[in-house]
Amino acid sequence: MPRIEFYSLEPGSRSDRFAMACQIVERLYGEDERVLILCPDPDEARHLDRLLWTFRQESFIPHGMLGEVDAELTPILIALESPLPRGQEALINLGPLLPPNWGLWDEIYEIVDNDPEVLEAGRARYRAYRQGGCEPIHQRLRLG
Repeated sequence: MPRIEFYSLEPGSRSDRFAMACQIVERLYGEDERVLILCPDPDEARHLDRLLWTFRQESFIPHGMLGEVDAELTPILIALESPLPRGQEALINLGPLLPPNWGLWDEIYEIVDNDPEVLEAGRARYRAYRQGGCEPIHQRLRLG
């Protein structure tokens, strides 16, 4: 079973789940982990792609959209759809549904901000993971 971590942003945070995803990606990349980010909305995926280039001036995170870069050479991939390729240790799910074949991953990161739809979808995924036999770790964060 994978290690599943939920990050929920506290009310009043001046950030969103995309900025939080960038911070998690930066940490995982620093630990030499390969990461797949599931972001099924094309506009949100492009937003995340741009944000990963610009969120911190001193940071460099080699990444690209699955199908547009060489997946073997790119440690951070953004995927729009399933089936999701394997080869990465960690999955960051920015979509509203459980990732397909979620039990095959080593680590799954779920990020929930204060958007009511995102929050409710996150709660549903949390319950589904528990029903699937996992006990997710939950961390509340305030980003500002």
